[in-house]
Amino acid sequence: MRYITTHDAPATGLRGIGDTSWQSRGTCYGMDAEDADAVFFPLPRNHEAIAEAKELCGWCPVRRECLDFALENALKEGIWGGLTEAERRPRHDGLPLRVDYRRVAAFFRGRDVHLTEAERQVVVDHAYVRGWRPDRLAAALQFSRKHAGDLLRKAADKVSERDRAYGMPRPKKKRKKTAPAASAKPGRHQPVVHTAAPAPTPGPLGTAA
Repeated sequence: MRYITTHDAPATGLRGIGDTSWQSRGTCYGMDAEDADAVFFPLPRNHEAIAEAKELCGWCPVRRECLDFALENALKEGIWGGLTEAERRPRHDGLPLRVDYRRVAAFFRGRDVHLTEAERQVVVDHAYVRGWRPDRLAAALQFSRKHAGDLLRKAADKVSERDRAYGMPRPKKKRKKTAPAASAKPGRHQPVVHTAAPAPTPGPLGTAA
């Protein structure tokens, strides 16, 4: 049986942790409890009831939020997001590997959204690139500062290995310029200064004959 909350928050596109306000926008909202149980929790072979539930879910504006809620809370029974238990099973099994970059972007905007293990790893990698300190990452993901430092070091190693794999050039060291020695002979690129010879001084004038 579904739990419908009376809390109604504005839609933000992504459901936060513990947020059930999306349920009030569902097509099934307001249904009688017994009718809802009969429609959305049918027997596995009751194909008529399953088809009826899927038809209702097909018109639902929060179908994705409903599916995510079932996956993140490990709800194995019933029809959620238009999918039966058997249809959701692969998604349940592969949930830790899901990477939704909308959630990663929402996390960096300060949203308290659900992150899978793979999405948390993406957050760590981006936090390293952004120059986050271990204490900031630890507070954001709610684990110890030591663990945050270890994760950031691993992220740094990944970046170094990637640069080596793709042949990224290392920054060259600047060479110190040395002044040429005073006794050095003029080379090709040194100007040669030519000095004019002094003019001869005139001698004494002779006497006329």
